[in-house]
Amino acid sequence: MNDTLPTSDTLRAALAGLLDGLPPRQAAQAVDRLIANYRGTTPTGTPLLRDRSDVAAYAAYRMPATFEAVRSALHALREAAPDWVPATHTDVGGGTGSASWAVAGAWEGPRTTVLDWAEPALALGRELAAAAGVPALDAVEWRRARIGEDLALDPADLVTVSYVLNELTPQARTALVDAAGRAAQAVVIVEPGTPDGYARVIEARDRLTAAGFTVAAPCPHSDACPIEPGTDWCHFSARVSRSSLHRKVKGGSLPYEDEKFSYVAATRFAVDPVGARITRRPQIRKGQVLLELCTRDEGLQRATVTKRHGELYRAARDIDWGDAWPPPEAG
Repeated sequence: MNDTLPTSDTLRAALAGLLDGLPPRQAAQAVDRLIANYRGTTPTGTPLLRDRSDVAAYAAYRMPATFEAVRSALHALREAAPDWVPATHTDVGGGTGSASWAVAGAWEGPRTTVLDWAEPALALGRELAAAAGVPALDAVEWRRARIGEDLALDPADLVTVSYVLNELTPQARTALVDAAGRAAQAVVIVEPGTPDGYARVIEARDRLTAAGFTVAAPCPHSDACPIEPGTDWCHFSARVSRSSLHRKVKGGSLPYEDEKFSYVAATRFAVDPVGARITRRPQIRKGQVLLELCTRDEGLQRATVTKRHGELYRAARDIDWGDAWPPPEAG
């Protein structure tokens, strides 16, 4: 990755420049409503972002977290397909462009089209991309489209659908996933790391595999998820640095937050998924590390790595939630 590609720092700087002077009270009210929407208590079938104040609040509150979640999912896809580089990318329901920033940071050169039904979101997305001063974002096309059952997608190497399925009716969700599967060589879907978000991801995963896709990540396989429905859910965490603007809009004083998300990355081309993935934050104890794993051949497993494992133990102490196990360097 070089200095001409967008980063979280670039995004925070662009947000700060465009949203300076955002009225705190108005922003806080918009954020409260958006939090309710994000948690799934909103009527579906209508855009969540209605006007400039909604969009500005959303950008400050959600854009850095969405960027980090999508970036994590794309990193896992790149690990499974290191030689694959998309030439075209469609960001469905992309709003202000968080996923497009993540894609531009993952690969050099993809031509991105952002589709969203909220013109105020597209307008702010254009402004943020222009303010970034990053060549990879200059050529993004921002196009208004209704994200619903009748959405038609042009062929693209990569389709991303991030934090969108929860806004749609069940019929529109399945139609969108099917449309993405028809259009793309790779599909990445990201949802909130809640039981409901996980359920939507699993539904999409099942539809994609039924259509002939291979799961690249996070799963080590394309078989049915080994989690018994209703007992648990698969999700991951991305650390998000919080700017002063973000803290003002959302409240709180910590310089960071942890974004919980569920995702699936699936492809129509050959990939090399990990042998096992860490599905919970590793628990470090005296002389041992406890790992929760999803494995390729044995389903969900618990592993205890102790000092007697030598190099593997040292690797376990540095491993993180969502990483492959064992790490390639530990063999």
